Amino acid sequence: MATEGFKRKLTAVFSSDVVGYSRLMGEDEESTIKMIEDYKGVIFTLIKQHRGRVVDSTGDNLLAEFGSVVEAVQCAVAVQKELQARNADLPENRRMQFRIGINLGDVIEEEERLYGDGVNIAARLEALAEPGGICISKTAFDHIESKLPLGYQFLGEQTVKNIAKPVGAYKVLMETRVLDTKGKQEAEAIPFWRRKTVLSVGIIVILAVIVTLYWNFYLRRPSIEPASVERMAHPLPEKPSIAVLPFTNMSEDPKQEYLSDGITENIITGLSKIPNLFVIARNSTFTYKGKPVKVQQVAEEQGVRYVLEGSVQRSGDRVRISAQLVDAITGHHLWSDLYDRELKDIFALQDEITMKVTRAMQVKLTAGEQARLWGKGTDNLKAFLKVLEGRGYRLGISRKNTILARKLYEEAISLDPEYAEAYARLAATHWVDAITGRSQSRRKSLEKAHELVQKALALDDSLPVAHFMLANLYLQKRQYDKAIAESERAVALDPNGADAHRNLGLNLSLSGRPEEAIPVLKKALRLNPFPKVSYFFHLGIAYRMTGRYEDAIAIFEKAIKRAPDFLAVHLHLAATYIHLGREEEARAAAAEVLRIGPKFSLESLAKRSAQKNKAALGRYIDALRKAGLPDKPPLPLPDKPSIAVLPFVNMSDDPKQEYFSDGLTEEIISALSRVPKLFVIARNSTFTYKGKPVKVQQ
Repeated sequence: MATEGFKRKLTAVFSSDVVGYSRLMGEDEESTIKMIEDYKGVIFTLIKQHRGRVVDSTGDNLLAEFGSVVEAVQCAVAVQKELQARNADLPENRRMQFRIGINLGDVIEEEERLYGDGVNIAARLEALAEPGGICISKTAFDHIESKLPLGYQFLGEQTVKNIAKPVGAYKVLMETRVLDTKGKQEAEAIPFWRRKTVLSVGIIVILAVIVTLYWNFYLRRPSIEPASVERMAHPLPEKPSIAVLPFTNMSEDPKQEYLSDGITENIITGLSKIPNLFVIARNSTFTYKGKPVKVQQVAEEQGVRYVLEGSVQRSGDRVRISAQLVDAITGHHLWSDLYDRELKDIFALQDEITMKVTRAMQVKLTAGEQARLWGKGTDNLKAFLKVLEGRGYRLGISRKNTILARKLYEEAISLDPEYAEAYARLAATHWVDAITGRSQSRRKSLEKAHELVQKALALDDSLPVAHFMLANLYLQKRQYDKAIAESERAVALDPNGADAHRNLGLNLSLSGRPEEAIPVLKKALRLNPFPKVSYFFHLGIAYRMTGRYEDAIAIFEKAIKRAPDFLAVHLHLAATYIHLGREEEARAAAAEVLRIGPKFSLESLAKRSAQKNKAALGRYIDALRKAGLPDKPPLPLPDKPSIAVLPFVNMSDDPKQEYFSDGLTEEIISALSRVPKLFVIARNSTFTYKGKPVKVQQ
């Protein structure tokens, strides 16, 4: 090895592998590969959170380094606790456990790779660890013995392969106690007089806490009028439930509203990732934006216990954020704070507010949940602000919005090429162009969106919006299983994501699994009590497909009240009425379809439909045909005066005289056809109506 290409350094080496990896692969290769990628994603996030660096990750092995052995051990404990929580819900034979070894030693660094005894010892210690356990070297123990509230058990001097001298090894107990070499707990003797003093102080503290709690919960008058659980529009969830109101823009410049909105959305997004919370979607809480609203009203309309409200004021490079959390049931303020920071501190500030809110609601987070809460994001303030501003332009509303948002996302990427969210949201602009027909090439727009979303996932596989977008792209390609898998991944990463649940429900319905879709779509509606019309529409489709026609009609009518010109809702309503034998109402719904889309045809509908079950699609098309909708679109009206001459009816007593009525019709058509300024339909076309009851309109 050439010496000029490497350097030596002292570092904390973290080595891990999977216990029983070969067995897991032998039993279910596909599931094991997916599972190890998920678990590695968690470990990568925790390593980054503890300021470590992943050096290598092949197969079931993972090697990382840390500048601090304290952070290396903290990371290892967080990893094992998070994986233990994930394994708890799995059958014992499918649980994936890691061993972790940590050593503080001298290593050789060549480019980004590590070599030497420092690495080898970490790998040997990993082999000594128990499944789900951590083993550290004596050099590592000497640096953390008094710095971390953990327990350690000395395993003796271990002879390990390819290492000349025995290595002192310690088992990390992950409990608040330190054991000596014999395994006995060390305890400092406390003099009797000190015990009495400590006991007295402890009693005083306990009494003070009891008095404070009694005052807060029984004697203190409510800060606001309490909400009534009985008057709530929805049953109160069993989990702590919260609605985050849009933070008020207190800046002198109204254009800074994107910042207050973006901070609100980021707090909602962070809270939504916590499985032990119930978080109302952004769409519902932003209906209160700019309105004088009481916490009591919000709690009762959204069906939640807690409400978070606040304000944002930007002045140059500084930002002031105030926030307060209210328990709407008791009417008391649980927590409030005022932050006056530099704008560059906005990343940490959002995380701090989110964490303090969860603590105030007494929600404990695992290390993995904290990692998902923070995510990777960006350290580039300008890029971050570009994405916040871009999110303010709601896609689908107008072509102009899409163009403006796209420009901002592209600028964010140029500022930080590693910003995963910017790529995912840029992908969304191309997807919207494709599905709305705004792009010159639908295929190219979808290809561009797919390329961008794959880049986003390569940078951050834990980004829910990227999986959400990939599910939409797979659906466009009719790759139903992949669309469902990506939707499920988005829901797992964002368990309170209303849009993620709605998307999963839609994909299940279109894949021929409407029974499974219904509870998912109901959950979406509960998370988003003031939803977009598509929520009702997709639930109505699932009801229709499962034969719950009356439920479908009720939900479609809700959708029509919100969006009277939503053509697809009238289509499904027409088909549902036909299923119930209510033809007159079906024809009225079909008439609404043609009012909204005069060029509508069943032929084009069949081509566009994303439904997997062709038999079910055929039944749907047949129902719409019975409702009176045309198979083919109407032809465009010519520039000239245009005419169709229907075959004259033979009213003679002798049916043989029909040649005379037909001949007269043909002569009239022939004469009209010779007039250059007329557009005359040919005889062959008009005679298709012969003998049939036909309307002039038809």
